[in-house]
Amino acid sequence: MNLRFGLLLGAALLLLGGCSGDNSSYQGWVEGEFVLVAAPLPGQLLTLDVHRGTQVEAGIPLFSLENAFETAAVIEAEQNMLQAERALDNLGKGRRPSELAAIEAQLREARSSLEYARTDYERKKTLLAEQTISQEESDRARNEYNRTRQTVNRIQAELATARLGGRTDEVAGAEAVVEAARAKLDQVRWNLDQKRQSAPMAGLVFDTFYERGEWVGGGMPVVSLLPPENIKIIFYVPEPLAGTLAPGQAVLVTFDGGPAPIPATVSYIKPEAEFTPPVIYSSQNRAKLVYLVEARPAPGHTTELRVGQPVDVTLADQTRKVDQAGE
Repeated sequence: MNLRFGLLLGAALLLLGGCSGDNSSYQGWVEGEFVLVAAPLPGQLLTLDVHRGTQVEAGIPLFSLENAFETAAVIEAEQNMLQAERALDNLGKGRRPSELAAIEAQLREARSSLEYARTDYERKKTLLAEQTISQEESDRARNEYNRTRQTVNRIQAELATARLGGRTDEVAGAEAVVEAARAKLDQVRWNLDQKRQSAPMAGLVFDTFYERGEWVGGGMPVVSLLPPENIKIIFYVPEPLAGTLAPGQAVLVTFDGGPAPIPATVSYIKPEAEFTPPVIYSSQNRAKLVYLVEARPAPGHTTELRVGQPVDVTLADQTRKVDQAGE
């Protein structure tokens, strides 16, 4: 903020001091919109993979924080997820083969007993008709036949149930447990991933704020990047000229040591006037009002500029007027 304020004050004073002379050139400076890369979770800085002043491509690792806790949480969540999936899978199956074999053996035994009871009942019905046995013996044979038939029906139902999976509500509950375990696993994996930060875009490593071994708070920037497209030119124009400017207008930027002017394009004109030093707004002194203007250098020329560097900006229309006057 101090650098920008000083440059702003100096540029405004130069601009106001030169109002009576040639206004074809306007003082300004180079400014950058930095991308501050931070981890949302706190931790000790484990690795710092870049250095100030180096160019990095998108996806290049920048730094990592200590992550033993997050790694353990991922392992625990993976085991819980596996357990929940196995429980759900088990509900989809019937009983074990040995259990099914035991029930099937009971069913065969019950069917044999039923066949014997049916034969005995038929025989005793014949003997009762011949009045060889009493009604009581015939009733006992009929009751035994009915009992064994019900036993067969019960075992058949047990076998069918054993071959089925869990009940609908049990399966739904197990599926909910699986979904909860999956969500927890996604959460802890995200936490672990956040301990390793990579460059979100290509740019210059403008600064690093911590050294290895230092504790970094959650959300505190560790690396600042300056993408080339985030470099801009800040300059001020007097109030009478502000109304003639529009985004997209071409300008030329020169600076000390530059071999040739750099083309740039006006990208923003602040709608609010500023003035330095303070004056009383009136028709007599409104010429002291200035408007902040931002311009973006043409692609391929950003590496020639440095943040904080003083520049001179010439509007394209005024450049043509100067050329015509020289002719």
